[in-house]
Amino acid sequence: MAFINDIRNQEGFTAACAQARSFGFDGKTLIHPSQIDPCNAAFAPSPEDVEAARKIIAAFELPENKGKGAISLDGRMVELLHAEIARQTVALANAIAVLETA
Repeated sequence: MAFINDIRNQEGFTAACAQARSFGFDGKTLIHPSQIDPCNAAFAPSPEDVEAARKIIAAFELPENKGKGAISLDGRMVELLHAEIARQTVALANAIAVLETA
């Protein structure tokens, strides 16, 4: 089910997106504009994910955390790797928002 080339099969495409997400993929190749919304619904970060990502970014930008490789945030250890993932999450959310308003 990984590739759906019947652009009328929205249910199949939506299921393929869900399957890809469950396998750890972060996107899908699209062959028709009708696939954009279901793909964004499957792969876009949730508002909660974006909020958490922004919190991580802000924490690493605090003067007392500049240059640190790991910090404590809400009782958890957060590393620079998490900050990079957070930046990617926010960038993806911003890109989708721009496309949705276009």
